[in-house]
Amino acid sequence: MHRLSSRASSISGSATMAVSARAAELRAAGRKVISFAAGEPDFPTPAHIVEAAARASADPRFHRYTPSGGLPELREAIAAGIGSWASEPATSANVAVTNGAKHAVFLACAVLLNPGDEVLLARPYWTTYPDAIKLNGGVPVFIATDEKADYKLDVASLDAALTPRTRAVILGSPGNPTGSVYEPDELRLLAEWADRRGLWVISDEIYDHLVYGDASFVSVPDCYPAIADRCLLINGVSKTYAMTGWRVGWLAGPKDAIRAAINVISHMTSNVANVAQAAALEALVGDQREVDVMRHAFDRRRRTMVDALSGIWGVSCPEPRGAFYCWPDVSAILGHRVVGVDVDTASDLAQVLLDYAQVAVIPGEAFGSPTHLRLSYALSDEDLVEGLSGLHRVLSDVNRPHSHVH
Repeated sequence: MHRLSSRASSISGSATMAVSARAAELRAAGRKVISFAAGEPDFPTPAHIVEAAARASADPRFHRYTPSGGLPELREAIAAGIGSWASEPATSANVAVTNGAKHAVFLACAVLLNPGDEVLLARPYWTTYPDAIKLNGGVPVFIATDEKADYKLDVASLDAALTPRTRAVILGSPGNPTGSVYEPDELRLLAEWADRRGLWVISDEIYDHLVYGDASFVSVPDCYPAIADRCLLINGVSKTYAMTGWRVGWLAGPKDAIRAAINVISHMTSNVANVAQAAALEALVGDQREVDVMRHAFDRRRRTMVDALSGIWGVSCPEPRGAFYCWPDVSAILGHRVVGVDVDTASDLAQVLLDYAQVAVIPGEAFGSPTHLRLSYALSDEDLVEGLSGLHRVLSDVNRPHSHVH
């Protein structure tokens, strides 16, 4: 008799949350730690959103259970933002409000997967995808991507991974951890491929407002409307509105899939906290000026981080076009000694940086790559500069091969 279920035993805790927790422990012990770990804005939630929550907390309507699918007015606002679904106006029946985007990922897998169903996803991947798939009886199938292709999937690689058990493909644009952004034509080809094979597309669009330079966001069903009947969208207010702790996301898709998701919610959580839903409604329909302020700050920090990392020996850092992460390749450092410590993996390097630079980063193993680090630039400009200086100081002490200057 096993003490715990095989499903629960097969997964580990979120690496991103674990590193953030470790950084918090060190701070509590009196050490100053600069954290590039957490994927959350450093800004406070805009004041008008907080004020809406305060009003809601005094409203007796929100002191009771509300519909499992979400507050009707919030679902309508989300649908209005989506616009159309399958050539018709999107309605609240296309939307289920969830306890953050992670809950939406879990629900997407819960309503689609039967035991043994396979889900295709790019490697590197957001750390939660594989475990959400496995917890719902599915099998994650990883497709290697690289910097040369901007870490994007293509039809040829999907075809090579296709089996009779393939059920769905997960797309993320802008992507975590890479910051890659698919072009509309690229998404159209992928959606068309999935449509021809009768597969579902799960599109994670949580960073939709965080794109930079000439990059632009476009939703999968807008690129290829025919996929709408087998497409689920994941989104929320966490990243765009600095509301990670409020825990409000949503799953959008065909009405039958959303109805099934709401049934699961009714047994899992009853409903998302009403005060948080009221805050999310204000975020969507209220003043949007602070969204631009935050995005411009992230853009400035993005360029600062890329410039700093690119100036460190052994670090190759492509410029991310979306989200708020850099994904530097540190493979040239691995196999050497850093400040006298043997460093063979990204996890080794992350530990050295925490111990000697007081800087927390996420090792690439959490995302399927032992040769990369993920660094968030969603932190204050002062902490950003201080943390990057610490990185530069420690990584200047690498016992690297001798170079020959000609």
